[in-house]
Amino acid sequence: MNLQYEYIATGRRVSMFESDIEAKSEVLNDRIAGSRIAIVGAAGSIGSSVVKTLLRFNPAGLTLIDLSENNLVELVRELRSDGDVKLPEDFSTMPIGMGSIEFGRFFAEQENFDYFFNLAALKHVRSEKNVYCLARMIDTNVLFMHEFLESNPYKFKKVFSVSSDKAANPANLMGASKMLMEQVLLEHSDRQEFSTARFANVAFSDGSLPYGFLERIAKRQPLEAPSDIRRYFISHREAGELCVLSCMCGENRDVFFPKMSSGKDEKTFAEIAMMLLDSLGYKVELCASESEARARAGELIEQKKWPCCFLPADTDGEKSYEEFFTSDEKVDLDFLPHIGVIKRNGSEYDPVQLRKFIEFAQVARRDPRVSKDDYIREMSLAVPGLEHAMTGKNLDQKM
Repeated sequence: MNLQYEYIATGRRVSMFESDIEAKSEVLNDRIAGSRIAIVGAAGSIGSSVVKTLLRFNPAGLTLIDLSENNLVELVRELRSDGDVKLPEDFSTMPIGMGSIEFGRFFAEQENFDYFFNLAALKHVRSEKNVYCLARMIDTNVLFMHEFLESNPYKFKKVFSVSSDKAANPANLMGASKMLMEQVLLEHSDRQEFSTARFANVAFSDGSLPYGFLERIAKRQPLEAPSDIRRYFISHREAGELCVLSCMCGENRDVFFPKMSSGKDEKTFAEIAMMLLDSLGYKVELCASESEARARAGELIEQKKWPCCFLPADTDGEKSYEEFFTSDEKVDLDFLPHIGVIKRNGSEYDPVQLRKFIEFAQVARRDPRVSKDDYIREMSLAVPGLEHAMTGKNLDQKM
């Protein structure tokens, strides 16, 4: 992770949730110390930050689950090498994935866990570009969670599954899939208590555009970014803290979000690229097209100038602004200084339409007649706020 650059996107060098953690330290100690906790997606950008936050409060058992065996190995090496981290004796890693046969067996055969964190997600709009990628997104973000909650033989004290700011008035299928995930949790909330969190971009997280800037710079390649897309950013540490605060301090059905202000806490990706290059000692050289930026890269970089192409967004599913909640959601802004909470009673969705979508998606997995348009139609029925922005271009067509 490139944590040293996070401040460029966030404008902060300390966690915005530092005082919130302090205010809830007694609750966090009481609920985490002595508990057994399972974390799915534990080796990802957000998952590893959740792990580090939990370890500050001495859990009795920790099981880290992630499909990436390599990332799990590196996370364990990092934790074992950190003199400030104390791992519990009951500590294990599992390179398996939610939705698999072995995942179901593991939870059926192991000693009960107190808390369950699901940080696994397909989070990129580019993952909705065709029916095959979209089906995988629905599996990961929606169906696997539903099927696990249906089959798990016992109740956890609390389930946490990460959501996204893009679930509010979604402009893309990825955001709609996160709203469907929230509906799945509501569907099971009478039996299994849960909470979740919607938050913005995690600065320089794996696969993000700012992370891509660092990769392009290391490979002496030009930078491209939309000039008109403004986003909120939080650090890795803040992402982990928000998830843990939601799980341990939230009530059943709560959705936590960071208090951030439009026009004050946002940055464009182009601004981040320019600030990053400045911090590395390069001047920005604006190019009119990708081809010009590629053609001039060698000569410009030798002159301590970096070729950049900053143009208005023109790909599917891009929302020009961000929001954490909608006008019809009940919001508590007094819970903590830097965290707002969406309060729900379980009636905020149509259970009939949700069940219809789940039935459709379970069949659609293996039905070659099902198209992307069929998914869009069914998702629009279950998520009435979906306004899918189609331009005919996707992010795989950009640098």
